[in-house]
Amino acid sequence: MPRFPDARGLAVTANCADAVRLLDESIEAYVGARTDTRSRLDAALAADPDFTLAHCVDGYLRMLSSKREGREQARRALASAREAAFRQPPLARELRHVDALDAWSRGHMRAATAHWTAILREHPLDLLAIKVSQFVLSYLGESEGMRDLLVAVLPFWDAAMPGYGYVLGCYAYALEEAGDYASAERLGRRAVELNPCDIWAAHAVAHVAEMEGRRREGIAWIADAASHWHGCNNFAFHLRWHEALFRLDLDEHERVLDVYDREVRAEHSDEYLDIANAVSLLWRLEQAEVDVAGRWRELAERARGHIHDHSLVFVDLHYLMALAAAGDANAVEQFLGSCERFATEASTEASVMADVGLPLARAVVAHRRGDFGSVVDLLLPIHDRFRRIGASHAQRDLFEQLLIDAAWRDRRFHVALDLLADRTGRRPGNVWGWKHYAAVLDALRSGDAAGAHRTLDRLREA
Repeated sequence: MPRFPDARGLAVTANCADAVRLLDESIEAYVGARTDTRSRLDAALAADPDFTLAHCVDGYLRMLSSKREGREQARRALASAREAAFRQPPLARELRHVDALDAWSRGHMRAATAHWTAILREHPLDLLAIKVSQFVLSYLGESEGMRDLLVAVLPFWDAAMPGYGYVLGCYAYALEEAGDYASAERLGRRAVELNPCDIWAAHAVAHVAEMEGRRREGIAWIADAASHWHGCNNFAFHLRWHEALFRLDLDEHERVLDVYDREVRAEHSDEYLDIANAVSLLWRLEQAEVDVAGRWRELAERARGHIHDHSLVFVDLHYLMALAAAGDANAVEQFLGSCERFATEASTEASVMADVGLPLARAVVAHRRGDFGSVVDLLLPIHDRFRRIGASHAQRDLFEQLLIDAAWRDRRFHVALDLLADRTGRRPGNVWGWKHYAAVLDALRSGDAAGAHRTLDRLREA
């Protein structure tokens, strides 16, 4: 069988070197969050319709949509990969990618990551396996797993290797999620120096600023980096979501609404990340007593089309939040029923739904209905397992805030106090945490309230 080296010297089964080059370009576009990823992949498949690895990439991109139809399309890509492998037998590494796609498309995310890990043990320069495994590990809430995978492969990379900066950016994000903020920022900034267009690395640095409460620095970082994001896909809107969070902590409410309308929700897309960004930002704005007008309605219209998706529990919860906020009681009940049925299935995310997703879903609805006591009863026993729904600490913080807000509104001040004491210990620069900590201490007439207010004033002036 004809085989050709890719950009990093790994052997690839294809009928011509041009097809391998085109696939390399597609993979680089994928890791760079570029809008031309699909067109480059289509070109690779046109150059070689029996290109097994290219069909796997097609399936991976379909799965990244986190939609039911995406899974169905991924299964078709898997069938094409297997047919291609029959006609043009691939190498063991490529067959592992076929197995990973099979597992992922059937909902077995941990099995898929096991395949990618096995690939990287023997082929640590497989950039595709590094990037796609980070996505799945992130949505499994496996911060340490992300970090450890990069620790294992990074010694085989150096600055002369194509894609090195992207690997540094992946490592930076993994380190940030694992709590090593100093190393994450250093490597993220280095990755951006190597490639100013690396939006994922820029994103890792923005996360550090969020977790450390460096709001003005975070805004400046995003503003400086944004000029290099031409050609990036909707991930750029997620960075604007980060900007909005910084501005929300600065009480720039009108500016936040402007960022929402012009950036975060500039396109009324059906992409899950865009909707999650918008939902979580509107919820936070409302908690800050900002009138968001009719913005929930548009999100609810999108959410109604995803009642039976269940690709990621994290995403399901945001769809449900939009429906509840829009007052669509019928769709809310349909969604809850669908979640309950999904929780009985045999898949990675179904087990997450059964363990933490259902209590969170019911709590989201209860909070909107003003049943704050039920929110606390549902979430307090599982709050240390929130990470199972995946995504980043900053994204999951929505549900921690929801629990604390419910405890405060239900006048369960000692519950709120314990949660806030833990939060301010982990995130000493977080304005939201100190604001609520001071309010709870005031309600309890605690002598510590004055100190909390002084800390809050200092953070607001910084």
